[in-house]
Amino acid sequence: MASKQSDHHSIGPFMDRVAESLDGNRSADVQKRHGKGYRTARENLEHLVDGGSFVEYGQFAVAAQRNRRSAVELKSKTAADGVITGLARINTDLFGADQSQAAVIINDYMSLAGTQGFFHHAKIDRMLEVATERSLPVVMYTEGGGGRPGDTDVSTQIAGLNITTWLVWSQLAGVVPRIVVNNGYCFAGNAALYGGADICIATKSSFIGMAGPAMIEGGGLGSFAAEEIGPAEVNTRNGVIDILAADETEATALAQQVLGYFQGPLKDWTVADQTLLQSIMPEDRRYTYDIRKLINVLADDDSFLELQPEYGKTIVTGFVRIEGHPCGLIANDNKVLGGAVDAVSAAKTARFLNLCSSFSLPVISLCDTPGFMVGPDSEAEGAARKMAELFTAGANLKSPLVCIFVRKAYGLGAMAMAGSSFVKPVYSAAWPMGEFGGMGLEGAVKLGFKKELEELEGEAREDLFNKLVAKMYEGGKAAEAAAFLEIDGVINPMDTRAVIINSIGLN
Repeated sequence: MASKQSDHHSIGPFMDRVAESLDGNRSADVQKRHGKGYRTARENLEHLVDGGSFVEYGQFAVAAQRNRRSAVELKSKTAADGVITGLARINTDLFGADQSQAAVIINDYMSLAGTQGFFHHAKIDRMLEVATERSLPVVMYTEGGGGRPGDTDVSTQIAGLNITTWLVWSQLAGVVPRIVVNNGYCFAGNAALYGGADICIATKSSFIGMAGPAMIEGGGLGSFAAEEIGPAEVNTRNGVIDILAADETEATALAQQVLGYFQGPLKDWTVADQTLLQSIMPEDRRYTYDIRKLINVLADDDSFLELQPEYGKTIVTGFVRIEGHPCGLIANDNKVLGGAVDAVSAAKTARFLNLCSSFSLPVISLCDTPGFMVGPDSEAEGAARKMAELFTAGANLKSPLVCIFVRKAYGLGAMAMAGSSFVKPVYSAAWPMGEFGGMGLEGAVKLGFKKELEELEGEAREDLFNKLVAKMYEGGKAAEAAAFLEIDGVINPMDTRAVIINSIGLN
């Protein structure tokens, strides 16, 4: 009896201490959070991870402010020192226990606006060290106001710039997948973590910037409201945000989906009727078509997830599955500049190829491009450097690449879409309507037959121009390119999935 009574007395205070760190001890803050239409950090945690799988680190931490706040206030206002950290399983039902473990870091805006204090950093550092040691992917929620100057208990540092949070976070690049989610304000140190991730998800209610209002004003740069700094619509257009979500519920579901592409193949999948690919292209080579419709027919149903759709619009990048197997995909969007590879799209695609290479994701390239975007405006965007980055990323891609030339394949732009050369892919194939050349047909005719065209006027000039274009088109057809072994084959569009599967060896 004495033993049982002793156990009761020891467990009771412990359970009270646990409760003090949870949302139930902060009802006013929770109500305020819900009033804004936001979820709490622990509500996001509950949605993200598999039930009963979370092992928390540092739950009893509070801010290093014991000499200025009471114990009661510290527990209620600085619970977990503003960040929840731990290990959990995510997507176990889809990928099994071995592939589902992840490190989880969720900043808690209800604790001192999610600012980064002494123990806050220590907790994140500890979690990143565990992720490094065990090669675990990291999912981080980054909402927060950046560095915290009010941790008065810390008296053994001056600037505190010798912390390792960003060092370890950055060293994980290419080692484990790093997925971040943001909702609300994300400034300074929090933004530096957000922008350094592999995949950046944000809600429409996000404001992400390398400095918040106080720091901007303190630097003499003017007074701005927090909502004026890095709103989601701006950061979607400039490429900071990879995937835009309506709210935290959708953002969390997207984090689970993105993580799944790095966790392995799915056993169950369905796909559209592949004969649809035979009629998706317009009869007239000058007309446009919907590349995303083509992708959704080609890929497993509901498996295509596009990244940065409002940035670098001439190339579509994203994840797909083929017979359940995760792959990266790049494709020219013929509705934007004819699918020409411009400087911004080149840099965007290079970053994506590097990501796929780091985590052994096979890459599918759907090429339909008149080449690189040229002209003074293009050069002003740093074309030579950024387009070369795409060559470098493709040439050094460690995972297998399959290139399908669905229509146009001209010049250096087509080579870049094929991984830097038509010999880089494990298999390069064209659809029957594929067309090839050192540069676009119209441009080649204007340049190569300038003298002949200048000798004519009106309809006569136009007739000659059209005849020369038609002749060059016949000479650059897919079958001719295959006959000269510049590509590996010409395929029926409906066989594209089989070509991808068999050449990469996904089965």
